This record gives sequence, structure tokens and C-alpha cells, in this order.
Amino acid sequence: MRSTSTRAATARTTTSRVGRPAASTSARLRRRGIAAGALAAAALVALTGCGLQSAAAYAPDAAPGSIEKIDGLPADATITVTSKNFTEQLVLGKIAVISAKAAGFQVVDKTNVPGSVPVRQLMLAHDADMTWEYTGTAWLTFLGHEQGIPDKQEQYDAVRKADAKSGLTWLPPAPLNNTYALAVRSEAVKELGVTKLSDIAKLPVDQRTICVESEFNSRSDGLTPMLKKYGLERGAADGVPDSNIKIYDTGAVYTATDKGSACNFGEVYTTDGRIKSLDLTVLEDDAKFFPAYNVAPVLQTATLKKYPQLKTIFDQISPKLTDETLQELNLRVDEGGEDPGDVAFDFLRKNGFVTQP
Repeated sequence: MRSTSTRAATARTTTSRVGRPAASTSARLRRRGIAAGALAAAALVALTGCGLQSAAAYAPDAAPGSIEKIDGLPADATITVTSKNFTEQLVLGKIAVISAKAAGFQVVDKTNVPGSVPVRQLMLAHDADMTWEYTGTAWLTFLGHEQGIPDKQEQYDAVRKADAKSGLTWLPPAPLNNTYALAVRSEAVKELGVTKLSDIAKLPVDQRTICVESEFNSRSDGLTPMLKKYGLERGAADGVPDSNIKIYDTGAVYTATDKGSACNFGEVYTTDGRIKSLDLTVLEDDAKFFPAYNVAPVLQTATLKKYPQLKTIFDQISPKLTDETLQELNLRVDEGGEDPGDVAFDFLRKNGFVTQP
């Protein structure tokens, strides 16, 4: 077994992109949809040709806790778990791997797959039994709809119904909703009197300063339509003048928002660990503009029929997966250098799902 320091180094290698935490980079790619997925699909073909193997296959052993060993489970009962290759997905994937092991399954670990579309292909081809997927990704990228559904339950219900035709079952979603948002430095919440997006329109024009990435700046569901939804015209002297909008790289958006010099508000992803480490406050999307990206366990329907106990396992875990929890877990990997498997085990152990073997 590799040492903890070696595993941490591997985690940093596999989850970082150009000096930025992969949680942010991959979230951006996830929202680009099919184009990004097509590139990743080509990578999957190359990997499959030589036998798909995870570059981060380590996952600690665990003994049962509230996740009990399944009575009468055959010794050779096997399930295959897959995930994408950014931090949050690696942690979620390892949570599934460790939980299934504790329940008595032999687990084939196909986490760390490059991209949303290749993971989807593994599921549709019955080459994987389980993954964690985002409702918005499935609806927009896989099912081809042009607009997401902001209501979390409606978005989940729509995806679950549609995917049933593909032989996939969506279990109840987690509270975690990895979508776009605007955030403000926490010390300015009281100073500016803002807790929700509609409050921005109440500020003097010179305080309506916003930092965003170039993609969010130009998306059909990005900054301009968001401002319109909240009664603010982009470029208007009495709305949000163009001089109030700054375009930065992802990391610089977070830093500028934290400093408050270039902008009071910055585009963020709601489960990014930097929200916690920089003490930013996410503004409530009170007009329900942003689509829902709740994560949920997705299983082969045939696998779930064969092992219905899997629903009991994931129904325990999902309610504990909140935005705040994943901010913390993502941060431990991206800034703390911990291995996703170790972080996943610690989450499961602290919640009593598994115990130390």
C-alpha cells in the first residue's frame, strides 16, 4: 500500500488543472456540454482500447456501520462504480466504492474517467453499475434540452422519468446543488445589506460591480439574462454599466471577490471549497434563475433489481451531501492535498456509515 504522502501527491496531480482546483475547472467543462464531452469521449476510446483503468484506484477498506453487510450476498457479488475526474466527483465516487465494499460487494473502481459523456457511455453500455450524476447535466447535456429547470424537484422528476427509458434509475437526490451563483465577501453582507440576488438592484449603481469568467459573461443562461431576470439592464447607466463588469480567470474571480476592490460580487460554483476558505457568502437566487444541478445516485435498473439493498445504502448517504459539506471535502483535496479516498472514508466514518476495519 502506498504511503499517505504518496497518495496525497497523486491526488494533487490528478485533480489540479493549470494551477486551479479541478472542482472549478471541471464544473466549467461540465456546463459546456457536448463539445467538452466529445473530446473526453475520444480519450475514453483510447483508454478502453487498452483496458480502462483508474489513475486513482485507491480506496480505504471499511467495516460496516449503519451501512450493514448484506445478508446472503454471494461472495462474488460485484458492482462497478464510475465517476468523472474532478475533485467533487472523485470524492463522491470513493464514497460509493467504500460504501459498497462495507456492504460486502466486490467493487470494480472505474472512477476518474475524463468527462461527463464517457461516464454516460459507460452507464448506457452497462459497463458500469453506478455513478453520481447532476440533474442539470443529464437534462441539458445528455437529454438535449435547451433550458434547465430551476425547481430542484421538478428537474429531478423530469430526468428520472426520461432516463427510465434508458434502463437507468435515479435514486432520491442530495441537497448538494452544484450550480452557478454570485457570492460576496462575508464582511460586506451587512455593510451592503445583501443576502439575495434581488438586493443588488437596491444598491447604488457604483456598488453593482461584478467579476465573472469569460464563459459566464457570454452564455445564453449567464450574466446578461441573469441581470435581466433581476430587473437590471446590462450596459445601462441606471442598470449595470459595462465598466462595472470585470472578466477574469476562475481563480482571479474568487480572489477579486474576496478583496472587494475590483468587484463586490463574483461568479462562483456553489460547492467550490474556496467559498469556505475565503469566507464568501453565496447570495440566494430568489427569482430562481439558475438551473438545478443536484447530484443523485444513478444505477443500472437491472443492478438495482438484483440488489435492492443498494437503495437503502444511498438513501442514507444522500441527505448528508450538502453544498457546505462538499465545500469542505473539496477543499481538503484541492488545498489540503488529501487523497479523495481518505476524505471519502473520513466523511463516511464521521457520519457512522462505516467503521474502521
